[in-house]
Amino acid sequence: MEHHSPIPNRLKQVRLNIGISQKELGIRAGIDEFSASPRINHYEKGRHLPDYSMMERIADALGVPVPYFYTQDDNLAGLILQWGRMSEVQRRTLLEELKTSANAGSRP
Repeated sequence: MEHHSPIPNRLKQVRLNIGISQKELGIRAGIDEFSASPRINHYEKGRHLPDYSMMERIADALGVPVPYFYTQDDNLAGLILQWGRMSEVQRRTLLEELKTSANAGSRP
């Protein structure tokens, strides 16, 4: 089974959700204004994929954790988005709750 990168669809979806143009996203990610729109367009069409450092800049410009763009699993992607919105205290609390829940479920 062939797997396609989730980056193009997720990139376009987040960009549209926050209501910015391809050019604006490219500029926010540090791409020259004259090539910003075509470059983001290529990423969204899957013609080219950004390297990791560019993906970091794009994710930062969109306010989304980088791993969101790489996971194939939509449920995990949703969790990553929620994780990115949480404070450090909320993250630690959630991890403790998950550990407790997992340990309780593994008992005979």
